[in-house]
Amino acid sequence: MAMQQQVLDYYSTPGPMTAAGKYSDALAALTTDAGELAHLVQGLLIHEYMAGAYGIKVPAERKSESHLRPAEKMIERILEIDPRDLTTARPPEKRLVGVCDHFTRLLVAMLRTKGIPSRGRYGFGSYFNQGYFEDHSLCEYWDSEEKRWLLVDPQFDEVWLSNLKIDHDPLDVPRDRFLVAGAAWTECRAGRADPSKFGIFHGDMRGLWFIAGALVRDLAALNKMEMLQWDVWGAMPRPGEVLDDGQLGFFDELAGMTGVPDAGFQELRRRYEGDQKLVVPGVVFNAMLNRPESTLTN
Repeated sequence: MAMQQQVLDYYSTPGPMTAAGKYSDALAALTTDAGELAHLVQGLLIHEYMAGAYGIKVPAERKSESHLRPAEKMIERILEIDPRDLTTARPPEKRLVGVCDHFTRLLVAMLRTKGIPSRGRYGFGSYFNQGYFEDHSLCEYWDSEEKRWLLVDPQFDEVWLSNLKIDHDPLDVPRDRFLVAGAAWTECRAGRADPSKFGIFHGDMRGLWFIAGALVRDLAALNKMEMLQWDVWGAMPRPGEVLDDGQLGFFDELAGMTGVPDAGFQELRRRYEGDQKLVVPGVVFNAMLNRPESTLTN
């Protein structure tokens, strides 16, 4: 019980990427209901690759918004576009342009500001592209009444639900529909899943090397460093890299830790902080823009 409380306490406070800074009071004034907060997030953000479904086209000069990292920078840009209160849903053309991890990061920032244990999880969703598990991130928060972690997909508003014909509750995503990176790795290593089915449609990048990168990203998020889907650092393999026995063993260990993070929480924290191949550095490589970028200032 003491260890579980330590875990919950850790995830109840913001980290470097989810600290709201000068907007903390604005977030603190919001509701404590996770479903309502997810709905608020949907009125503030729009997914770059889904804009057409809302009847808009993202202007070239605004595509850089999807490369913002810290929540404070995101909120700042949201209010630059439309200065109204954060509880006011923006029309699609006035929402911050982002991808799944922006929805996740903002919801986690809101929940942690309210003292609600929450964390970003990186993995793969089975509901985007039939037969494939696509790169994705969700928010995982602690339901104090049910005494369990729930997966919430904050980007799934009615437009997403209708287009993808989602038949599960986006406020309690089944764990066989979204596999955290550790679970995906374990399933593939055991021969129960095909690694060529895990990755991202953009560039058709798939395989164990891709899952390994998601593992590093998920470990970082479990240590309160929620990064962009295309940020690269340290132990992440190169595209298409064939992993040797040493790498396979290394990622087997990470999968074990991140698959059930509460069970070995202290080791998870120690391993991350003690390994320079895992800890997020001050500068990461933005693979989408093909350039190094400052972790906290961009």
